[in-house]
Amino acid sequence: MNRELTPPRKLVIVGGVAGGMSTATRMRRLDETAQITVFERGPEVSYANCGLPYFIGGEIADRASLLLQTPSSLHGRFRLDVRVRHEVTRIDRDTKSVEVHDLTTGDRFTQAYDTLVLAPGARPRREEPGADIPTRSLRTLADADAIDTELARPGLPVVVMGGGYTGLEAVENLVARGARVTLVQRGPQVLSPLDPEMAAPLVPLLRSHGVDVRLDTQLVNTQKGSVYLSDGTVIPASLIIDASGVVPESDLAAAAGLALGETGGIRVDEHCRTTDPDVFAVGDGVEKIDQAGERALVTMAGLANRHGRMVADVIAGRPATVRPTLGTGIVRVFGTAAASVGMNEKRLRAAGRPFYTVHVHPGSHAGYYPGAEPLAMKLIADPETDRILGAQIVGRDGVDKRIDVIATAMHAGLPAAELAHLELAYAPQFGSAKDAVNIAGYVAENTRTATTPTVQWHELDTLHAAGTTLIDVRSAEEFAAGAIPGAVNVPLDELRDRLDELPEGPLVVHCAVGLRGHIATRLLRERGHDTRNLDGGYRTWLAGTMRLTTHMPDTVMRSPAPEV
Repeated sequence: MNRELTPPRKLVIVGGVAGGMSTATRMRRLDETAQITVFERGPEVSYANCGLPYFIGGEIADRASLLLQTPSSLHGRFRLDVRVRHEVTRIDRDTKSVEVHDLTTGDRFTQAYDTLVLAPGARPRREEPGADIPTRSLRTLADADAIDTELARPGLPVVVMGGGYTGLEAVENLVARGARVTLVQRGPQVLSPLDPEMAAPLVPLLRSHGVDVRLDTQLVNTQKGSVYLSDGTVIPASLIIDASGVVPESDLAAAAGLALGETGGIRVDEHCRTTDPDVFAVGDGVEKIDQAGERALVTMAGLANRHGRMVADVIAGRPATVRPTLGTGIVRVFGTAAASVGMNEKRLRAAGRPFYTVHVHPGSHAGYYPGAEPLAMKLIADPETDRILGAQIVGRDGVDKRIDVIATAMHAGLPAAELAHLELAYAPQFGSAKDAVNIAGYVAENTRTATTPTVQWHELDTLHAAGTTLIDVRSAEEFAAGAIPGAVNVPLDELRDRLDELPEGPLVVHCAVGLRGHIATRLLRERGHDTRNLDGGYRTWLAGTMRLTTHMPDTVMRSPAPEV
């Protein structure tokens, strides 16, 4: 029996890294007959750009391992027509075609599409300081190859612009190669997704590994192997790594009349469809919707891969929508991991949103088992709904799994107090009977219900000036090793016998990390005293005030909190 065959769908994808290749391979699994063509401007496709810093540092020794697929392997397995060094220069939405420039031969041609997917990515912001010193970003294999060649010279002086994820990864790996590194950060802290008291300990860590960290500083100019900084200093440099940020590659979309958002990224709906129903967009060049319902640029490989897969589902007629992004991220800095998810306190304050905060410092695993490391954890939640708004964790072990648990809880809509009831895997070498996440939930519940009212580290000066007395319930030895100015030392185990020494009026108690302070607060409130606990204790206060001292004692940072 003869029947008319439906012509195969013509799918054209612009960009062949994370988002583009995820769309292409998922589409093939859903539609064996589709004609799928991928145009990639660069010389490689589907490479692991997140591994580039570790290639230049030597931790990833085999460059070929970063090449996850090639045009040949993609054709062999998926029958994809992948063309590298082909730049799409124009989109004609009326004829549903793209103009393509073959960068190898110089030829130009037109390719028709039924559906077009844009995955153009982002490009370095390129605050080009001058032509005297080579300046490289760290986004492509060509970037990594060029940096690797420069680092063949031992003791190379390198300036890294930007203290975000990529900048910190670059710093760590440049030091591993023997470079003399200066980190220039425009703002007052490194790693801006974290709040100041969480990010502050990273600066002395960087400096302890020989990195010259310049905060609140910008690169002004270069001349004859020297870099001129906004703080008035001149430092030698033979190479500059630009990690100051990226901007969306949205020019092609804008020229085609597709709407851009206020961020400069391509505007898309919940299906990643642009303002043209036959054109989709994914990846770093696209605006995302965050958990607050606001449009933002979130440049993460995981999102690009997930959104690319989802777009293929939509094109194939399957129900699929984009979830709001939480912006979960993590970075390693000389053996210490720093991670965050959701909104930070800085953003919530700027938006005028109500929130409450808890800081805890549990051990990475049971304190009696060797090798336990302290974790600094910050949890932020809504005081009315108890919805988790964000979290930040810094430590040497177990950071990744705790931030992932909290991110999962946020995705599922669990309130902060429910973290206390999560049943997590326990053995002494992996965690504690009360896991770090459980402890954050316990403290969140006590804080929100005012079982143990708290104050934050940055409120102490104001409270002290208004007549509040600060009671330090740590041991006399701990107090002698370092204390908050104006605090009175009454160790917890002596507190009941020394109640008559306490002054009239409001009290704030504190210990090292908050646990003994919690016990003291309950004791004193039961005895009729107006008492609050310093959230996160001395350790959080010390981190929050580090910009004044620029140093945090190693014994404070590296001693795990006691278990109860």
